[in-house]
Amino acid sequence: MNITTLTPDNGGLVQWPTLSTERRSVVTVGVFDGMHRGHRQVVERTVALAGQSHSFSVVIMFDPRPSYVHAYADGHDGMQPPRDARDTQRLTSVDQRIRVLRDLGVDQVLVVHYTLEFAAKSYRFFLGQLVGKLGMRTLVLGSDAVMGADRAGDVKAISNLALATGVFELVVVDDCGPGYVRIPRNPQPVVPKGPGEPTDPTSGMSKTELRAWSKNHDCRKTRVWSSSNVRYLLMQGRIGEANAILGDRHAVEGLVTHGEQRGRTIGFPTANLGSDIDGYVPVDGVYAGWMVDLGAAAPEGAPHQADARARMDKESPWRWPAAISIGTKPTYSRETGLSERVVESYAVTKDWLDLYGHRVRIEFCACVSPQITFAGTEELKTALGRYAEETVTITNREH
Repeated sequence: MNITTLTPDNGGLVQWPTLSTERRSVVTVGVFDGMHRGHRQVVERTVALAGQSHSFSVVIMFDPRPSYVHAYADGHDGMQPPRDARDTQRLTSVDQRIRVLRDLGVDQVLVVHYTLEFAAKSYRFFLGQLVGKLGMRTLVLGSDAVMGADRAGDVKAISNLALATGVFELVVVDDCGPGYVRIPRNPQPVVPKGPGEPTDPTSGMSKTELRAWSKNHDCRKTRVWSSSNVRYLLMQGRIGEANAILGDRHAVEGLVTHGEQRGRTIGFPTANLGSDIDGYVPVDGVYAGWMVDLGAAAPEGAPHQADARARMDKESPWRWPAAISIGTKPTYSRETGLSERVVESYAVTKDWLDLYGHRVRIEFCACVSPQITFAGTEELKTALGRYAEETVTITNREH
C-alpha cells in the first residue's frame, strides 16, 4: 500500500499525484475517524470494485477532521488550527486508520491536510480533479456523505453530476448498522456511578419518556454506526457498545513517561502515558483491556507501521492484559496537589517491564469501576488486586 501526504497551497489547490497513465481508479473519500464497521463496508466495496475492474483502490482521507477545523475557525476569528493543536475529540490517529486500511487491502491512501481554503472549493471542482488527475471512474460513498463548499455535494447532487457528465459512476453503500439513535448535540462526559459497564440511560423508557429526554438533552438523530455515537458511548464508559460499532477494541496510543512511580512501591507498577495521546480518551474510570508494547519510539515519534502491526497480533509476546486507570488519582491528589488527568496501565504479568521511551497501545475491553477515593494505600492495594483479577477474567473470556 502506498501512502501519500498532500497539503493544499494557499489557494486550496492540491497537487494530486499521477497514479498511472493507463490504469483507472475506484475512489472513496472521507475522514474515517474510528474506522468503524460502516467505514469498513465502504472501503471493502471500494477494494472489491477495484479488483473487478483491475483498477487502483484509492482512499482519500482528510486530517485534521473537517468539523474540528471549522469549529476552531468559528471560535478563533476564522483562523486555521495550528499544526501542533490537539483535536481531543478525534477517535483515532491517521496511523491507526492506515493500519486498518492496509488490512483491508487498499492500494493507495492519500492523506489530505484539510484547510479552510481547500474546503472552499466546490464539490464539482474537487471531483473534476479526481477524474482528471487520479483517473477516477468510480466513486464509492456512504449514503450520508457530503463534500465541497457549504456541504453542497450530497449523494443526490453527486449522482446528478455523474449522470450529466458520464465520466464517472457513483456507487452508494446503503445505510449500515441497526438504524438510528438520538444523542445530545453537545454531549458531556458522564462518570460511571457504580461497578461494571454503564447502561444506556434511555433503556426501558416509553416513547413519551424518550421524547421528553431527547428534548431536554437537545438530541439529534444519528446513525448507530457513526463516529459521533462511538464518541458519545466512550464519554459514558460504555466500552462494549462502542467496540461493537467499531468492530474492534477502542484504543489509544502514546509514549510512556515517568510518573510519580508510586505504583511500583506498592507492587503495581504502571505505564503512564504522556499528554500527547493518539485517540479519544474515555471518561474517567477503571477499565479492563490490553497493553501492547509498540517498541521504542522512532525519531519521528512512532514505531514503524509494519512492526507495530506485528506486535498488535493477539499471540504477540509484547501484549499483556492490563488494568487501566483514567483520572486524577483521587486517593493521593490532596497529598500531592496534582489534579492532572492521566492514563496509566498496569500490565498483569510476572515479568518486569521497562517501557520508558516506548510507545504503547492501550486497548479497552470493558469498564470495571468508577474512580474511587480510598482511605489509604492498603485499601488501594486491595482494590488494585481486585481490578487485576477482573481484568484477567474479562480478557480471558474474549481472547
